[in-house]
Formats: sequence, structure tokens, C-alpha cells
Amino acid sequence: MKTYDWIVVGAGITGAALSYELAQQGFSTLLLEQHDRPQGATRFSYGGLAFWAATNDLTRQLYAEGLEIHQQLSAELEADTQFREMDLLLTIAAHNDPAALAANYAQFEIPPQLLSVDQACELEPLLDRSAISGALTVRHGHIEAELATQGYCQAFQRLGGDLKIARVTGLVQSDQRVSGVTTEKTQFHGANVVICAGGISRHLLKAAGIHVQQFFTHAELIETPPVDVQLRTLVMPAEGERFKLEATSTQPTIAALWNEPGHEPTPPILDAGAIQFLNGQIRIGQVSRTLTDPCASIDPTQSESDLRAKISTVLPALGNLPGTWHHCLIAFSSDRLPLIGAIPHTEGIHVFSGFSNPLVVVPAVARRYAHFVNGKVDRAIEQLSPSRFGSP
Repeated sequence: MKTYDWIVVGAGITGAALSYELAQQGFSTLLLEQHDRPQGATRFSYGGLAFWAATNDLTRQLYAEGLEIHQQLSAELEADTQFREMDLLLTIAAHNDPAALAANYAQFEIPPQLLSVDQACELEPLLDRSAISGALTVRHGHIEAELATQGYCQAFQRLGGDLKIARVTGLVQSDQRVSGVTTEKTQFHGANVVICAGGISRHLLKAAGIHVQQFFTHAELIETPPVDVQLRTLVMPAEGERFKLEATSTQPTIAALWNEPGHEPTPPILDAGAIQFLNGQIRIGQVSRTLTDPCASIDPTQSESDLRAKISTVLPALGNLPGTWHHCLIAFSSDRLPLIGAIPHTEGIHVFSGFSNPLVVVPAVARRYAHFVNGKVDRAIEQLSPSRFGSP
């Protein structure tokens, strides 16, 4: 049986990008995906590229590199990722102080500009002016993440990479070393296995007795068919609660709850936002829940009602659009940076996951990591290692 240099588990945008870059470096690579069409965070991504939101030397470097790659990625992959730059509009609720909210964004590499109510409504005519006291705006990148993933997979296969549809059920282990994966029908062997399975990465690794400081939220959204309504901007709340949820749910005093199903470390939040894709579809979101069981069942009835009510207060034209409720898992870490690299204490196993927000860095980090495992020293990759959190 063939032994690969690398087995990549998960063909969302992270696994697809990494597989492509590994193949570019000459590694024999197998990419495994359980669905013909990815059903996770890539499928339901907003596609935002927040290249403006860097806050330190590491993120400035990676965000700039990521933007540069995204700008030419369609040509490189010979596939349209639908990259564009557009206006991001961060709405400020009527009861909040615009100046105070603007001050919260001063730390970013490109601080968003504060707009009056009139200016915000001129930029996005669908806004309900009575619901806001102002808004912030900044230029923002955008792709269709599923199309980008398809492009990566096709380019990977042109390089000779193997892509197989198979659900990974476990790892092949012996003497503190991983040497492959098991699926429902067979085993695949590789010198290295890298888990790029997004929100189920923690669950898959834990089943093999391997623990990482990666967590996940259950995200809920509504997706419309192509509609005649024209949304000019990507709308998000300036007072976003998701990052607070992630930080709170991983505090040391409650982080142990993640080690078993049946818990909800923090209450759910709802950040009302919307993006329209070039094909006319709109995604409206999102509810985020910290349920520790990745297979937890969620009743969509109340969530869909809440989503529609909340978006109606800001963008009334969207509230009653036809649409379908969806749910997926989103991986994150406690410091908002991805987990990239070899997992301590077990040879042959790596993780490439936790891209909760910085979708913009995926191409750059995938390229850097492929060079890194091929022998190139890279201080940025070293800073993203799972070992930065110590032992779980």
C-alpha cells in the first residue's frame, strides 16, 4: 500500500490550500474529505478578508501576505475565487455612543472611519436610520470561499495530488506515533497526518487520546436564494459579541468543560449581519453557541425567528426574504490565532485549524507551513504552534 508524505484530513479551504502548497513543494499528498461538497464553515462562510484588522507585527505580516496572494489567486489556480474589495459597514446601535465605539477600533492597522447616520445610510440605503446612531466603515476583502476551495482542489489534483471522498474515523497509532488514518472502509498510511477538519478537529484528535487547545462554536445563519434586493455593503455590528464569547468560554476556570459533551460554557450570542454574493444570494447571521458536543442537536425554529427579528431592526428589507436555516461548526483558539504545527508528545501528527476570523491569512499560512516542513525556518509559523499554550 502506498505511503504518502502527507495525509490532509478535511478539504475545506484550509485543508485544500495546505494540500495544494504541500504538492507545490513536491510532497506526495492525500487529501481526504467526507462529503462530495464540504458542509462545514467553508460552505457557509461570509468570505470576509479583514486585511485591515492587524494589531501587531505578526498579524500585519500575515494579513498583508494573505491579501497579496488573494489578489492573484484566481489566476494562479485558474479558477475564479470572486475576490473583490468592498465596503464593510459596522453599524452602531441607536443607544450606543459612536465615539466610544470608534475608539475601540483605533488599535487596528487601518482604523475604520466613523460615519454619521446620514453618511451610513448613503453608503447602505437599506439601513433603518432609526436603529443606528452611526456606523464605522473600512475597505474589506471578500471571496466566495467555496469557489476558492474548489479552485485549490482542482489545482492540487493537476499537480498530482490524490483527493478521495472518505470519512476519517480514527488515527493509526503506535508507540506515540501516528502513521496514518482509518476510514470506514480502509486505512491510508503517511509519514505525516495533518488535521484540517475545522470544528471537529478537537473531537477527532480527542478520540485518539490527543488533546489540543482548539475549540468550536455552533454557528447558525439563514441563506437566501438569489434575490432582487441589492445590498451594497457587508453589514456587521460594531459591538460584535462573538470574540467576547470565544474569550470567555476558554477562560481557565471553565475551559475544562470542553473535555466532555453536554456543557454550554457561555450563553449564546446573536450578531446581526449580512453579505450578498455576486450571484445574488444573501447570508444572514449569526447565532453562536458554545455547545461542547460537536454533534449537538439544535432546534432551528427559535433561532431563525430571532435572526429574522434582529436583522429586521437594522436591514428591514431582509427580514422576510425566503431563506433556509443552516448550522455549522467554527473552530477557534483562545488567542484568536490559528493552531499550526506539530502536536507535542506524539510524532507524525499536526494540526492546521482554528481560523475563526482571519480567513485572509489562510493562503499565506498554508504556503509558509509547506515551506516550513520542507526545512525553511519561519518565525511566524513557530509563533502559531500548538505548543504556545503548554500542555492541555
